Amino acid sequence: MNSNANDKFWKAFNSLPVEVQKQAELTYREWQDNPYKPSLHFKQLFPNKPIYSVRIGIGWRALGKKKDDTIVWFWIGSHEQYNNLVSQVRKRT
Repeated sequence: MNSNANDKFWKAFNSLPVEVQKQAELTYREWQDNPYKPSLHFKQLFPNKPIYSVRIGIGWRALGKKKDDTIVWFWIGSHEQYNNLVSQVRKRT
Protein backbone atom coordinates (compact mmCIF):
# COMPACT_ATOMS: atom_id res chain seq x y z
CA MET A 1 0.00 0.00 0.00
CA ASN A 2 1.25 3.48 -0.86
CA SER A 3 0.81 6.62 1.17
CA ASN A 4 1.08 10.38 1.02
CA ALA A 5 0.35 13.13 3.51
CA ASN A 6 -1.29 16.43 2.74
CA ASP A 7 -0.41 19.88 4.10
CA LYS A 8 -3.03 19.70 6.88
CA PHE A 9 -1.45 16.50 8.16
CA TRP A 10 2.05 18.03 8.21
CA LYS A 11 0.81 21.16 9.96
CA ALA A 12 -0.79 19.01 12.68
CA PHE A 13 2.25 16.72 12.84
CA ASN A 14 4.62 19.66 13.33
CA SER A 15 2.54 20.93 16.25
CA LEU A 16 2.80 17.61 18.14
CA PRO A 17 5.27 17.06 20.98
CA VAL A 18 8.61 15.71 19.71
CA GLU A 19 8.08 12.35 21.44
CA VAL A 20 4.77 11.89 19.67
CA GLN A 21 6.38 12.81 16.35
CA LYS A 22 9.01 10.12 16.94
CA GLN A 23 6.31 7.58 17.80
CA ALA A 24 4.41 8.55 14.65
CA GLU A 25 7.53 7.98 12.55
CA LEU A 26 8.06 4.55 14.11
CA THR A 27 4.41 3.68 13.57
CA TYR A 28 4.63 4.77 9.95
CA ARG A 29 7.60 2.46 9.33
CA GLU A 30 5.68 -0.43 10.91
CA TRP A 31 2.65 0.43 8.81
CA GLN A 32 4.76 0.42 5.65
CA ASP A 33 6.01 -3.08 6.50
CA ASN A 34 2.55 -4.42 7.37
CA PRO A 35 -0.46 -2.08 7.51
CA TYR A 36 -2.56 -4.78 9.14
CA LYS A 37 -0.21 -5.54 12.02
CA PRO A 38 -2.65 -5.97 14.94
CA SER A 39 -0.96 -3.45 17.23
CA LEU A 40 -1.55 -0.65 14.69
CA HIS A 41 -5.34 -1.03 14.78
CA PHE A 42 -5.43 0.09 11.13
CA LYS A 43 -9.08 0.00 10.14
CA GLN A 44 -11.79 1.54 8.04
CA LEU A 45 -13.95 3.72 10.28
CA PHE A 46 -17.16 3.86 8.29
CA PRO A 47 -18.59 1.23 5.93
CA ASN A 48 -19.60 3.84 3.35
CA LYS A 49 -16.52 6.10 3.55
CA PRO A 50 -12.91 5.22 2.68
CA ILE A 51 -11.54 6.83 5.87
CA TYR A 52 -9.00 4.80 7.82
CA SER A 53 -7.46 5.15 11.26
CA VAL A 54 -4.13 4.01 12.65
CA ARG A 55 -3.06 3.94 16.28
CA ILE A 56 0.04 5.89 17.27
CA GLY A 57 0.87 4.71 20.73
CA ILE A 58 -1.86 4.71 23.33
CA GLY A 59 -3.09 8.29 23.14
CA TRP A 60 -2.74 9.33 19.49
CA ARG A 61 -4.32 8.54 16.12
CA ALA A 62 -3.86 9.41 12.45
CA LEU A 63 -6.55 9.45 9.77
CA GLY A 64 -6.25 8.89 6.05
CA LYS A 65 -8.47 8.54 3.03
CA LYS A 66 -7.95 5.51 0.81
CA LYS A 67 -8.18 5.70 -2.95
CA ASP A 68 -7.24 2.58 -4.88
CA ASP A 69 -4.01 1.39 -3.25
CA THR A 70 -3.01 4.71 -1.66
CA ILE A 71 -3.77 6.28 1.70
CA VAL A 72 -3.59 10.06 1.90
CA TRP A 73 -3.02 10.98 5.54
CA PHE A 74 -4.94 14.15 6.38
CA TRP A 75 -5.05 14.35 10.18
CA ILE A 76 -3.06 13.39 13.27
CA GLY A 77 -3.83 14.21 16.89
CA SER A 78 -4.79 13.05 20.34
CA HIS A 79 -7.25 10.27 20.96
CA GLU A 80 -9.66 12.77 22.50
CA GLN A 81 -9.55 14.94 19.36
CA TYR A 82 -9.96 11.78 17.28
CA ASN A 83 -13.09 10.78 19.21
CA ASN A 84 -14.58 14.24 18.66
CA LEU A 85 -13.76 14.22 14.95
CA VAL A 86 -15.16 10.72 14.40
CA SER A 87 -18.30 11.64 16.33
CA GLN A 88 -18.86 14.67 14.09
CA VAL A 89 -18.48 12.55 10.94
CA ARG A 90 -20.88 9.92 12.29
CA LYS A 91 -23.53 12.59 12.88
CA ARG A 92 -23.29 13.60 9.22
CA THR A 93 -23.67 10.07 7.86
